[in-house]
Amino acid sequence: MIPSARTQERRLRRDLGFWGLTAIAFSNIVGSGWLFAAMYAARTAGPASLLSWVGAGLLCMLVALVMIELGASRPEGGGTVRWPLYASGRLVGTVIGWSVLLSVGGTAAEISAIMQYAAHYLPGLYRDGSLTISGLGVAATLSIVLTALNWFAVRLFARLNNLLTVFKIAVPLLTVVALLVSGWDSSRLTDHGGFAPYGYAACLSALAGGGIVYSVNGFQAPLDFSGETRNPRRTVPAAVLVGIGLAVLMYLALQVAFLFAVPDSALTHGWQGVNFDSPFGQLALVLNLHWLSTLLYADAVVSPGGSAYVGVALDARHTYALAKNGTLPRFFMAVEQRSGIPRRALVLNLTVILVFLLPFGGWQDIVSVMGDMYLLTYAACAVAAAVFLTAPGGRTAGWVPGLRWTAPVAFVVSAEFVYWSGWRDLRLALPLVLAGLLVFLAMHRSTGTGRPLTAELATGAWLVVFLAVLTLLSWLGSFGGSGRLPAPWDSLTVAVFGIAVYFWAVRSGVRVQAVRTHTDSLAQG
Repeated sequence: MIPSARTQERRLRRDLGFWGLTAIAFSNIVGSGWLFAAMYAARTAGPASLLSWVGAGLLCMLVALVMIELGASRPEGGGTVRWPLYASGRLVGTVIGWSVLLSVGGTAAEISAIMQYAAHYLPGLYRDGSLTISGLGVAATLSIVLTALNWFAVRLFARLNNLLTVFKIAVPLLTVVALLVSGWDSSRLTDHGGFAPYGYAACLSALAGGGIVYSVNGFQAPLDFSGETRNPRRTVPAAVLVGIGLAVLMYLALQVAFLFAVPDSALTHGWQGVNFDSPFGQLALVLNLHWLSTLLYADAVVSPGGSAYVGVALDARHTYALAKNGTLPRFFMAVEQRSGIPRRALVLNLTVILVFLLPFGGWQDIVSVMGDMYLLTYAACAVAAAVFLTAPGGRTAGWVPGLRWTAPVAFVVSAEFVYWSGWRDLRLALPLVLAGLLVFLAMHRSTGTGRPLTAELATGAWLVVFLAVLTLLSWLGSFGGSGRLPAPWDSLTVAVFGIAVYFWAVRSGVRVQAVRTHTDSLAQG
């Protein structure tokens, strides 16, 4: 880290504690998706969807453990963007950074979703699948307000997010209690095909097809605030794991409430025939809980609003870290001394969000998939943890036991998460991420610094191959692809391919560390 970067890092205020970080994790995980995930999971696996939620929580905790090790070893603002650069070189750092920059579109999509739900009260905001002129104006105003709320010290951000989190916990819990008290039917786990009407294999399908994995995703948020945390080696691991645990418990409770409250009239064609435009809202109306329906529609605006609020804060830390990496101009690395906030990064992200909100033809399809691309950082961070552990002179905090086997499993799980996004999303997203290679080539040509181009290409080639082959497998596979590679062989192929790429990536990263150590020793000598 160059001296100016050290200076900016010291300006970050270490004001976040355990509960503030836990609220950030929970709020980033739970958006408006909780209103729909229970129905989609039940349609895919029936009552056995309860097992899918447990499985998703365990898989996410496995990936989280590896990233926690990095956060405990190397706490830093925007760490998930920095660690791949440290471990695997500038090509990997640039491509991952580019994908994170594109994922700002995920925040724009969340703001667009708020407008869609708000159209229940103000019909002129959203029409024919896109924002109207008035909707665009309201969305732009909301984006400015969210940026303004992030403009001041991180302590204020944490307090406001804590209030939103209380609401985001209270409404789902109130929904669970009201539905169970008013609509309990004890035969739901045995009737209509039994506990697993479509077989236990459907539990795996529900992880992706039922939207379960993506409902639990977002747990990495505290890691990007590790540079603004008191005692990060203790609070960050606990906040990430507790955030995942609370979210999974809430989703399990919602799934139970949905399973037991669905009326028999909706199950004429089994669980696969259940179809509600607003699952919990319509169930509340069926049970004459009109007050709950009104509250749910209000929460459909508040929940994505809370996620967008955290998203704006996260995007600023990512942009700040990308400027430290050199992927963006160093101008955006500045941290305002009194507040400890990277305000220039906030302004840049606000501009990007406003551009992503513009209703260009096909633009919303691209924007909506960009949030998924943050999943690539999970794979890159698994490699980084193994590199830091394996390389001569490398170090980790030792917080996670068995990291040598946890890291490769986490890499494979991350690869599956990306693959399960489906061909419809990946056909747009992965080629856009691969465009990061062009960004790297342009940067290398303009700066002419660092390792030779051929060396950078050799050590970072694993990521380019990983993305290209995942795109091909997605086209061949069963998740919206051509079906030439049927389930479960497609997911098994991704796993085998992932293991091979993981060991290739770790070897490449160890070489990067060896060269860096040699260069540092020459400089000191």
